[in-house]
Amino acid sequence: MKLPLDKYFKKYEGLVKLVDEAFDKVKSEYGDCVKCASGCSDCCFAIFDLTLIEAMYVNYHFNQKYTGGTIRHDMIERANRADRKLHKLKKKAHAETVEGRDELSIIGDMSMERVRCPLLSMEDKCDLYEFRPIACRVYGIPTSAMGVSHTCGKTSFEQGKKYPALNMDMVYKKLYEFSADFISELPTTYTRMSDMLVPVSMAILTEYNDEYLGIINDDETGDK
Repeated sequence: MKLPLDKYFKKYEGLVKLVDEAFDKVKSEYGDCVKCASGCSDCCFAIFDLTLIEAMYVNYHFNQKYTGGTIRHDMIERANRADRKLHKLKKKAHAETVEGRDELSIIGDMSMERVRCPLLSMEDKCDLYEFRPIACRVYGIPTSAMGVSHTCGKTSFEQGKKYPALNMDMVYKKLYEFSADFISELPTTYTRMSDMLVPVSMAILTEYNDEYLGIINDDETGDK
């Protein structure tokens, strides 16, 4: 079936616009602290996951921009390598959770891991920069999530001082809402799919077709 992607991609792009404006505002006010510049790829090794609507947005533009050729092949190869490494890290984290280790300390260890993003070329440039995820767009400014503040280690923001921080809880809430509303429009058996989170590597490798989305076609229900 034809998916209602245009509507939700526009909603997503509206959120991206707000996030970019927030980044630009902090950069204009604290220019000496924000170190983001061409050639820096520190954020391209951070581990994070995407909500369904953002994963589908990245997937769509990857397939639109690279229909074939060396760059597409190399990105898929990098995605496979990254996914294998992430699988091992997440398997280890799950085992530690089962063993009773504190969840925050596990998350802390995961945040220190370095996994090369499949979008990052061997020349250290993002091959999908204009459509990069929100996490990439906010990496160089202070953010907060679940009451914990974060900032890039290369910045000059000082610990203990107060700075405006982008509330990522609100951003994630919107992303989950977009995903849930999108799924609610589909005749799918996978009604909880909007809760899923995937790394960029899986967003690249996945084929978001009717079968993957659990869409029930008319011939499956007996309708004529």
